[in-house]
Amino acid sequence: MEHGDPLVSAEWLKQHIQRPELKVLDATWVPPFLKDRDSGRTCYENGHIPGAVYFDIDEIADQDSDLSHMLPDISDFDAMFGALGIGDGDEVVVYDNNNFFASARVWWTLRAMGLTEVAVLDGGLKAWQDIGGPIETEIPAPEPKAYTAMFLRRFVRNMDEMRTHVEAGDQPILDARDNGRFNGTSPEPRAGLPSGHMPGSVCVPASSLLTPNGKMKSADALAEILGDYKEGPVITTCGSGVSAAVIALALARIGNYHAAIYDGSWSEWAAHSDNPIATTA
Repeated sequence: MEHGDPLVSAEWLKQHIQRPELKVLDATWVPPFLKDRDSGRTCYENGHIPGAVYFDIDEIADQDSDLSHMLPDISDFDAMFGALGIGDGDEVVVYDNNNFFASARVWWTLRAMGLTEVAVLDGGLKAWQDIGGPIETEIPAPEPKAYTAMFLRRFVRNMDEMRTHVEAGDQPILDARDNGRFNGTSPEPRAGLPSGHMPGSVCVPASSLLTPNGKMKSADALAEILGDYKEGPVITTCGSGVSAAVIALALARIGNYHAAIYDGSWSEWAAHSDNPIATTA
């Protein structure tokens, strides 16, 4: 069973980055509806931690799904992940340049695929730069390695399962979207989707879990927000399964590594008119 802090500091990474078994992934992702922002890949190409390879959540994904960045089939993941130069026995530190979008998602993905030695760089690229960590633009070309995934189904929920949970009210459901979208008073950024939330769910905006300098709040501060969920099963959700992982990461920081993510999240739930939607409007 996993335990301990799922985040590492920039100082820790700087001290250990030369270890050959330690691999660094840049997972920067920017939602496509933010038209005025560079893409995650462009951010990576403009400068990244030396040796870091880019993990694209839209490419290492189920390409047959109509939804964005859904978990790939385990047999596909083996080859996709191994192509990044990561194999059995390696350790991974994942970071991003956009407030845990999508380093937390990749942390969850790798755990769902059986990797236990994975951590997130607290504060991302900014924290690395703040301690004088070097930046490079050279794109690594790692030799592919063999990785054997082991899919852990307990970390994932699908829509049918969520319908059952919502009806039964048997597990906490934490929604990482902001209050306006959750309450139904602000529009969804994805065209055609109504705002609102799954009945019985609780709004825990991902932004409320972070400090002003882009790091995750301390375990004590997180416990004040998430203390009711320190033990037992929890399901997290958001717009498309990305910021939901920030809640899962925060829960792990206070000792609860059991959180599952509704992979389709609101993009799937709200697209089906027969799914119940609650609002406070």
